[in-house]
Amino acid sequence: MDRVGKIIFYEDRNFQGRYYECNSDCPELNIHFSRCNSVRVESGAWVLYERPNYLGYQYILTRGEYPDYQQWMGYNDSIRSCRIVRNTSGLFRIRIYECLHFTGKMMEFSEDVSTLLEHWQFQEVHSAHVQDGAWVFYELPNFRGRQYLLEKGEYRRFIEWAAMNPTVGSIRRVHDF
Repeated sequence: MDRVGKIIFYEDRNFQGRYYECNSDCPELNIHFSRCNSVRVESGAWVLYERPNYLGYQYILTRGEYPDYQQWMGYNDSIRSCRIVRNTSGLFRIRIYECLHFTGKMMEFSEDVSTLLEHWQFQEVHSAHVQDGAWVFYELPNFRGRQYLLEKGEYRRFIEWAAMNPTVGSIRRVHDF
């Protein structure tokens, strides 16, 4: 089943300037606007990418208003592709592993974790299995730093969720309400 959502991109801060309304995955947003300084998510949960074809930094946004790119922890005004987040059911369960290929110590979560080190003796997660829902790994505690979307499925090594290193500081569920 395809998810339905609506997101509006604005070239200027505070929802000013040219805008583009989107309701499906888009691998190339540059044809619609040259910069993105504010966003309004009317429905669904979205992952925005700084580069075309779903590459580069990821920013996961849920329903709400983001009057400037700092509000979604953006590094700049470059948003070049987007897609709707799938698997945002009401159920959430993720297993994280100490080592590659689901080996070593394992821990399971069904709630947000603002500081992973309070629950997990390691600063690194080398593999993960999302059993239910969609999740975001943040590089730093308290849901800060680089974001990585993990949808339902298996991630045998951290590069499979597009991370350059296995550092995970916090974990959050993706809700689309």
